[in-house]
Amino acid sequence: MRAQDALRFAVRRLADAGIPDAARDARHLLAFAMGLAADRLTLHLPDDLAPGVEERLEAALAARAARQPVAQITGRRLFWGRAFRVTRDTLDPRPETETLIAAALERPFSRVLDLGTGTGAILLTLLAERPQASGLGTDISPAALAVAQGNAVALGLAPRAAFQTADWFDAISGSFDLIVSNPPYIAAAEMPGLAPEVREWEPHLALTPGGDGLSPYRSIAAGAAGRLTPGGRLLLEIGPTQGVAVAALLAAAGFGTITIHPDMDGRDRVVSATCAAK
Repeated sequence: MRAQDALRFAVRRLADAGIPDAARDARHLLAFAMGLAADRLTLHLPDDLAPGVEERLEAALAARAARQPVAQITGRRLFWGRAFRVTRDTLDPRPETETLIAAALERPFSRVLDLGTGTGAILLTLLAERPQASGLGTDISPAALAVAQGNAVALGLAPRAAFQTADWFDAISGSFDLIVSNPPYIAAAEMPGLAPEVREWEPHLALTPGGDGLSPYRSIAAGAAGRLTPGGRLLLEIGPTQGVAVAALLAAAGFGTITIHPDMDGRDRVVSATCAAK
């Protein structure tokens, strides 16, 4: 079978399974099965498939038809131009989170704390963009921390990135001039409405804290000032309806210069704040 025939088959298979963007996903999965970068697939469409490719493609298509995310199937997700390993123990890094990266890079920093690091995508991207910086990523999931550590090694950032099991600020010592987090923020009532790729395949501990979805922000607002240097910054990813509530929590905790940053679709996505002088 030629690759172009396999691609047509893959698109039909995913479309029949009701997969959104079937053509896009089919290209990614065929490239994965062929051992190619997705942007190189077009050059190889006239080629005959090598032995084993059809079997790998069939397994990938079956997984996607079951609504497993493409990033979990391929084990890889691009974020801010770099590849990160992804597993079922971590959230799939989203393009919206790049809003937090852009805001963090607006000012210099030297020591970063990433709460709930998951794949390590936020921490490691910031360290890669600022070679003089070092940081700590924390998570309550040892499996997620193992993924983050592996990503640090793969990106050559392990000497500047440490990882630790922690529940928000428990057992965290030292001070930081930048604290970042993409915490679980989906309210319990919103979980049934999530796409099956998220609801059925991503770790619920990283998606929702239950209740109104704001409990992580309450914990972070209460503890962040104790770990920030004077004038240090706090940047939090939020759900698109949570900006006002999170800003109010930070104001009540004594933070200043509170700003709500929109993502590329114009939705509230990040709240930033500055720690007052101590």
